[in-house]
Amino acid sequence: MTTEILSPRALNRATLARQLLLERADLPAVTAIARLAGLQAQAPDSSYVGLWSRLRDFEVDELAKPLAAREVVRSTLMRGTVHLVTAEDGLALWPTIKPVVERGFLGHYSREVAGLDLAAIAEAGRDLLTRGHRTRAEIRAGLADRWPDADPTTLAYAVNSLLPLAHVTPRGLWGRSGPVAFSLLDEWVGAPITDGITLDDLVSRYLAAFGPATVRDAQVWSGLTKLKEVFERLRPRLRTFADAAGKELFDLPDAPRPDPETPAPPRFLPEYDNVLLSHADRVRVIPDGRRVPLPPGPGGRKGTLLVDGEFLAIWAIEGATLTIESRKPLRDQDSITEEGLRLMEFVMPGQRHDIRFGIGG
Repeated sequence: MTTEILSPRALNRATLARQLLLERADLPAVTAIARLAGLQAQAPDSSYVGLWSRLRDFEVDELAKPLAAREVVRSTLMRGTVHLVTAEDGLALWPTIKPVVERGFLGHYSREVAGLDLAAIAEAGRDLLTRGHRTRAEIRAGLADRWPDADPTTLAYAVNSLLPLAHVTPRGLWGRSGPVAFSLLDEWVGAPITDGITLDDLVSRYLAAFGPATVRDAQVWSGLTKLKEVFERLRPRLRTFADAAGKELFDLPDAPRPDPETPAPPRFLPEYDNVLLSHADRVRVIPDGRRVPLPPGPGGRKGTLLVDGEFLAIWAIEGATLTIESRKPLRDQDSITEEGLRLMEFVMPGQRHDIRFGIGG
């Protein structure tokens, strides 16, 4: 039986459809976050732009209110990076993803923690956080007396990596700033950590949000290793394809795989958007292999631009001007301008806006 080959454009349209980037969806923000398998969210305001690009008539309060109500949380999860997920997903994902977060910490701080009792550090951190929210500086100070010979920053990062934590509001609310403060995840949302999502369910969630995909793609997205046996166990329930290079792709049988010629409107993505970071082979959205920019800051003012579904430009808002910079002139600048003006109205409502195109980078 001949294996169907999916071109990069076919994979592009499938991923855009699942990431709600072909057509804006009429969904509550919490429902969309669950469907998207979370949004990467190191930059606090980035998730607002990510949802604005995906949901019809999205407004700031549609995310700010469930964040304040603790229905969604920002927590260190997939790839050991900060993600915005539903509270239910945060509680379920932590036990499964915990090895990824711990491995990342130990890979960076193995020399600093040699000889330290990590279980004791985690327990001391838990005791601190049970008594109230703590910034990383406060965690450092709270542990320094007990481990005076250890690097205090390492101690704080150990707590952040060994315990399930939530970033507490008001950080994460649109336009708010200040140092990151942490709470124990279960105390923050008022429910216990669960037994963990099964690897079978995790892979299925990934394919629903990012498929069709290879085993390696799922490992890059999650940070987990040795998922091949999970795919093999699921194989009877999945469809298989091949990409243009002959690599085997897996997918849910009934997941959307639109016609490759389906129009893809311009979409302004925020910093760290998962659609650019969740595959080992990113050719479906980055055909020229350029690096994804990861700018510092609170988010919502810089990002990448998809044109016909491909990452072809970067954008930045400075003052009342939106600058769009690409390596060569972009097609369909009228549509990009219209979308850019809508973005500016979302970010800076009621102001006069200007859009400029440039060549560079």
